[in-house]
Amino acid sequence: MIIGFNFKKINIEKKNSVTGKVDINNNVAITDVKENDFSMGKQKQKGLSFIFEFTSKYEPDVGNLLFEGEVLYLGEPKDNDNLLKGWKKNKSLPKEIMAEIIDTVLSRCNIEALILSRDINLPPPVPLPKVKREE
Repeated sequence: MIIGFNFKKINIEKKNSVTGKVDINNNVAITDVKENDFSMGKQKQKGLSFIFEFTSKYEPDVGNLLFEGEVLYLGEPKDNDNLLKGWKKNKSLPKEIMAEIIDTVLSRCNIEALILSRDINLPPPVPLPKVKREE
């Protein structure tokens, strides 16, 4: 179960004016998994921190966004140990855990990316709905 989310680094840069067609490439990756002790009231529980990196690159070299952070996860101790061993062995996670972590990262980062891109006049990194006009 996901119990927390933290940004550790936010970087947005506009390098050039936006002219013509701009391609935006978004990527999210889990870069590390670490054991973490969580204080839950008076008790301490062992959990995991999934370290992530979310990037949006605007091409041709117009700008970029970078978010680094962690998703805090609390599971059964045996399951946590298996997840950590699997990560250390071959840098992979079970599909259901990976989907839950990536969905959380995307929902938080996409919202923040929309706000920040607007603030420095870059196109939104995710498509926004538009009203279709009848002509």
